[in-house]
Amino acid sequence: MVGLAMITFLLFLAVFAPWIVPHDPVEPNFGKRFLSPCKEYPMGTDDLGRCVLSRIIYGARVSLQVSMTVVGIIAVIGVTLGLISGYFGGALDELIMRFVDIVLAFPGIILAMAVAGTLGPGLFNVMLALALVSWTGFARVVRSSVMAVKEKEFVESAKSLGCSDLYIMTRHILPNVITPVLVLATLDIGFIILAASSLSFLGLGAQPPIPDWGSMLNNGRTFMRTAPFLTIFPGIAITTAVMAFNFLGDGLRDALDPRPQKELKK
Repeated sequence: MVGLAMITFLLFLAVFAPWIVPHDPVEPNFGKRFLSPCKEYPMGTDDLGRCVLSRIIYGARVSLQVSMTVVGIIAVIGVTLGLISGYFGGALDELIMRFVDIVLAFPGIILAMAVAGTLGPGLFNVMLALALVSWTGFARVVRSSVMAVKEKEFVESAKSLGCSDLYIMTRHILPNVITPVLVLATLDIGFIILAASSLSFLGLGAQPPIPDWGSMLNNGRTFMRTAPFLTIFPGIAITTAVMAFNFLGDGLRDALDPRPQKELKK
């Protein structure tokens, strides 16, 4: 519930950012550079005189947009391949799983850096790079769940009634494997926020003047001694967002899986 409350607050900031921000997050104001946190600028101003609070609020919009888009893409890819692999098995299963093993052989963030660096900096390229390297978890989880569900009696009954494979996979198997997908998707949003911020920190993500938490960290590290708030506040924003989605994912896993509760009662 704490995670859900934090996420609701972040979504509120992202949706209503134009009406909430006290100052323009992009327009520079050179007469107010490096102001410490005060009443007018609660989180201070950066090297161009821009309000840090306004840029963090708009950064929430960017981070949530990137993370939810990427998770939506990798969920579709991973669930589709996991369904096909687990249901049909055989040579097709081997082919898909060996491809998954090849992708997993490379560290995810390093591979994403290589893809984003090849494609060039930009939000779209970051989303594409993260989508290309992050779908494997969904494929493995769905495959293992499908292999267990397809042996159930209701699946055998559907086969005996002459239902097509597509109908069985979408109407009988997929609804019964969706729980771990929801949990994994929630946890992956936090990972994508962190990965996207890391790529932006390296200059591969959002480009100026787009407010982004990772690029704000990169911009503020030069002024760590004179204006530490330029890195502290974006770091807190990233930590809070990742922690909120991790809390929610852990809570969903406990709520949707009754086995730990039964074992606790015993």
